[in-house]
Amino acid sequence: MKMEKRSRTFAILSILISLISLTKTSAQQNCSSYKFNTNNIFATCIPLPVLNSFLHWNYHPSNHTVDIAYRHTGVTASNWVAWALNPTGSGMSGAQCLVGFRNSTGNFHVYTSPVAGYNTQLAEGTLSFGVPKSSGEFINNNNEMIIFATLQLPAGRTSFNQVWQSGPVSGNTPQQHSAGDNLKSTGNVDFVTGQVSGDGGAAGSQQRKRNVHGVLNVVSWGILMPLGAVIARYLKVFKSATPAWFYLHVACQTSAYIVGVSGLGTGLKLGDESGVSQDTHKAIGITMVCLATVQVFALLLRPKPDHKYRFYWNIYHYAVGYAVITLSIVNIFKGFDILNPEKKWKHAYIGIIIGIGAMAAFLEAFTWFIVLRRKRVGGGSTNKYPHNSDGVNGANGYGARIQQAV
Repeated sequence: MKMEKRSRTFAILSILISLISLTKTSAQQNCSSYKFNTNNIFATCIPLPVLNSFLHWNYHPSNHTVDIAYRHTGVTASNWVAWALNPTGSGMSGAQCLVGFRNSTGNFHVYTSPVAGYNTQLAEGTLSFGVPKSSGEFINNNNEMIIFATLQLPAGRTSFNQVWQSGPVSGNTPQQHSAGDNLKSTGNVDFVTGQVSGDGGAAGSQQRKRNVHGVLNVVSWGILMPLGAVIARYLKVFKSATPAWFYLHVACQTSAYIVGVSGLGTGLKLGDESGVSQDTHKAIGITMVCLATVQVFALLLRPKPDHKYRFYWNIYHYAVGYAVITLSIVNIFKGFDILNPEKKWKHAYIGIIIGIGAMAAFLEAFTWFIVLRRKRVGGGSTNKYPHNSDGVNGANGYGARIQQAV
């Protein structure tokens, strides 16, 4: 039996290795067998790790120049594409770009653009090295853009960091690219050895930061905050839970707030480092933190249970609290769309939310049953709101004792 299991395991591994090899072979063939409409022939071609892109080149050691063709497939006429060398860094900041898109006249426009920082609009400008020739084309039936250029490489080196990108065009102006694989499209190219590598260190570091940001916000806003609301709404009905429910509620919401603020901080830092501004996601996150901050400070102004303004304070407290929870869940799903992790993580969170919702529905029915039974047995008031912390079972009943306890 053990031998059979090992045999099956080896068979599965062999199939997986074969599939990976076939995928790599297919990409290489797409490189080596590609025929340009211009009849250009390149000695070296490498498929780039992400964004359906390929780099072809001929290096000329006699004058230290390189002829390149950058191909980007899976794009439309409303996209721009760019490829760059970065002699001084590893990301967009400092990149010396070749940019191409089909302009409003229908012509394919290729130009150079030096990038000084992440908040760039890819304006035309002169690069730090010479570009004697540049041209390009958009092949509509292949959904493919190609940039051709001759580069006068900086003296004394043939290995450089490279960046490649794509994004939407509005009019004749390139717009901001998206996240996902667009944040992984950096690496290294050596024009002599023909070696191309993905920037595993920088890309991996950024991915870890994005994952940390996602985990902090899911745990705080997406799990602890709803759980704290459930505790406050339902556990107060159980006599044995007083005053523990109040301290559990405060602990959940305070922890969620502290971790959530950390999540916002990591998100803002990620935006600055990547140059990608997720405006809606960021605006919702800032709004959530502002509302939660107001909630925290409002606790200092909470009237006593018998104060005439306590009723209005409760309305405010519930409204702002549920607003924060609603915004939290919406923003977490926006974050999933931006981060684009494996589907299992999104499905896991959906399962957690369904679980919390099912628990709340059960407790809603069960606590109503308890409160109504107490009224029948004890002849309490006809208060129809069992979860109103200012009046469960009348002013002098169980609700009043809860308020005295907290």
